Amino acid sequence: MKKLLIAVGSFFIAATVCRAQNTHSLPIGSAVPLATVKLKDISGKLVSVNDAMDRNGVLVMFSCNTCPYVMRNQARTRQLAAFAKAKHIGVILLNSNEGGRSDGDSYPEMQSYARQQNYDFYYAVDTDSQLANAYGASRTPEVYLFDAGGRLQYKGAIDDNPADAGNVKREHARQAIEELAAGKPVTVKESRSVGCGIKRS
Repeated sequence: MKKLLIAVGSFFIAATVCRAQNTHSLPIGSAVPLATVKLKDISGKLVSVNDAMDRNGVLVMFSCNTCPYVMRNQARTRQLAAFAKAKHIGVILLNSNEGGRSDGDSYPEMQSYARQQNYDFYYAVDTDSQLANAYGASRTPEVYLFDAGGRLQYKGAIDDNPADAGNVKREHARQAIEELAAGKPVTVKESRSVGCGIKRS
């Protein structure tokens, strides 16, 4: 009986935490949070989300060096970034894993990883997970697409099958970018991101 009560209690605590996280998730239509906050890019420069903005908007992705889901999605990440840039949508990846700064998600490791992956876009340190907290981001990889006015039009996963690129039925982020760049409403505005939890401490 005691074990049952503990299990039930744990379930309700977990459910409460999930609800709290969902409550703080950035709503569609919101303005870019902390848009001018300067972050250290792998180039050594200080950049902001506003600096990454192009004429049709900006794609913000929470990512890292160490998550198996990020690694599994690397080709898709590069393809999505290239597609966004071709549509005049800027790209910035943010590493919010403050709990990994002394090992695999340190700044030197970010630089090394970006070189290995041939990143040609911003990849910046989100110190103290401040942007992740402002966005309500919880996973890596997790995508936020803003229009030219800085309003959120899509958030969630890159596509509907992060575990298997060969069985993707819908490329959510790519479709959202295509619709946004064409001046059309984004048809699917939210999806559930699947990946590793952001290590805030």
